[in-house]
Amino acid sequence: MNEPAAPADLGLIGLAVMGQNLVLNMSDHGVRVAVYNRTAEVTRDFADGRAKDANVVPTESLEELVGALARPRKVMLMVKAGAVTDAVIDQLAPLLEEGDVILDGGNAHYPDTRRRERALAERGVRFLGVGVSGGEEGARHGPSIMPGGPKGAYDEVAPILRRIAAKAPDGEPCVAWLGEDGAGHFVKMVHNGIEYGDMQLIAEAYDLMGRGLGLTNEAMHAVFAGWNDGPLDSYLIEITAAILDTRDEDGAYVLDTILDAAGQKGTGRWTAIAALEQGVPLTLIDEAVAARSLSAALDERRRAAELLSGPDREHDGDEEAFLNDLHDALYASKIVSYAQGLALLRDAARAYDWTLDPGEAAALWRAGCIIRSRFLDDITGAFRNDPQLENLLQAPFFADAVQRAQDGWRRTVARAATLGIAAPAMSAALAFFDGYRQARGPANLIQAQRDYFGAHTFERTDRPRGERFHHDWIGSGGKVTSGGYDA
Repeated sequence: MNEPAAPADLGLIGLAVMGQNLVLNMSDHGVRVAVYNRTAEVTRDFADGRAKDANVVPTESLEELVGALARPRKVMLMVKAGAVTDAVIDQLAPLLEEGDVILDGGNAHYPDTRRRERALAERGVRFLGVGVSGGEEGARHGPSIMPGGPKGAYDEVAPILRRIAAKAPDGEPCVAWLGEDGAGHFVKMVHNGIEYGDMQLIAEAYDLMGRGLGLTNEAMHAVFAGWNDGPLDSYLIEITAAILDTRDEDGAYVLDTILDAAGQKGTGRWTAIAALEQGVPLTLIDEAVAARSLSAALDERRRAAELLSGPDREHDGDEEAFLNDLHDALYASKIVSYAQGLALLRDAARAYDWTLDPGEAAALWRAGCIIRSRFLDDITGAFRNDPQLENLLQAPFFADAVQRAQDGWRRTVARAATLGIAAPAMSAALAFFDGYRQARGPANLIQAQRDYFGAHTFERTDRPRGERFHHDWIGSGGKVTSGGYDA
């Protein structure tokens, strides 16, 4: 291949569809990109095809790629997360110099990003974990970009990332430095967890409309299309309406031909595990992950259906009232989901000493990504009005919204139980809301039980927090107590 006429601004490794689309996006915005793929034929086909008129430098080796770059070199990885990413870094790092930057744009698990950042820092190479959301379309026309790592390294690449990122309704690029080492990939992980929750909530609404009300696909299409003109306006509601209206070449609805066994790549499960490790209640996303796992047990469910039964009825009341309540249940549950996800970001920032602002993360989701919605403008506004906001449910706008929606929310969850239609995410959201709004719950009994059988001690309502007490419940335990700890 010919020597490039001018050094490339950035190198990109991995020319699957996301990588190709990002390259074309960069080229459209005046960025000269050197590209490399392990299979040279893929590079040649891209250079001669989709990138024929683009500002792209094809290379056939990592050495050639690195040699084509302006200093300090910037190399973006768009390869499979996990062992493949490690293998590419192991081959690339010896070719780089102190001050060069590697950007990992894959769906990496944040502990891997933290490990890689530390290891590369010993070489003097700076490493950014960069969450990229928006799928193929977002990569091509403007994704949401969530970078974490050394601030100086971000500043080096920010002009490129800001050019290619999606633009929020107010014109702000959907990219910003989110914090040290794994912060960017942590935010992307939580984004994906919230995505799991949103999709499960929409699926529950679809199920309640179809089996609970007996609506046709055509009627459900109209409902979702109408909802997309209001506070539920979002990419996922929009595509749900489109899916419900799509037929195959035989005239059958494509949706009705799809097996009800949902796949998952693990990011939702990572989010749930991280919340458990940090002691943050993430109940809605937990249920969304569990619902996918249950859906995957298709053969077992079919056997269970032969043995187990429940109510066999449809709603026989006011259809419009049912749908209005369902709208409110979906909206209120969505608020809870984001409140929980943003609380996880807040606590992760404390746990890992990250400069991570939950409100800033939410601002990056307003355009380009899968969970983009009108709703995120309201979230961004809430955190900008109160940067110290403890929880989204305490923001006046959202507290009022949940108060107004909760009657319909409660009726929807009750109807789902009466009709025998599973609504685990909506139910979990309502249970969290009811637990969160109680100044005093039933955990005093749990503490009494723990002290009774294990002398784990308890705090008292009439003494300062932090003082521990033990009661000799059985008259023979004495004053000896168990060591206290939180796990």
